Amino acid sequence: MSVQAHADAFLARARSAPGTPALAVYDGVVPDVHEPAYLAVYLYAETPELTDSRSMRGGSERFVMHAICHAVGGSASAARAVSQRGRSVLLDAVLTVAGRRCFPIRSEGSNPVLRDESTGAAVFDQADLYRFESVPA
Repeated sequence: MSVQAHADAFLARARSAPGTPALAVYDGVVPDVHEPAYLAVYLYAETPELTDSRSMRGGSERFVMHAICHAVGGSASAARAVSQRGRSVLLDAVLTVAGRRCFPIRSEGSNPVLRDESTGAAVFDQADLYRFESVPA
């Protein structure tokens, strides 16, 4: 199982969001020069100790990855629009990862849009949390 393969599949799916211009999706680092509307994604993995996800040999087989997606825009409505663009291609999508059987991406919640002026310019951010899982194929 490759953590990076799961991350790459999620990021590619997020980048497939319809609309013009293409949705800018960043993997944890937002460059200094960026569009005013983008999705910053922070991914982390876990292997839960679930009785029903152990192999006969006792090893953990279920892989769970969480994605915190910060939808950022120049206004509250722009942040919500970025969030919706991401949600439109992520929620319920089934990713493809070699050697794994993937389950649909699920939403684990969202935060309200927040204003941030820490960089000197006001930006608005809505954080959406997603979860996706896989087991050996």
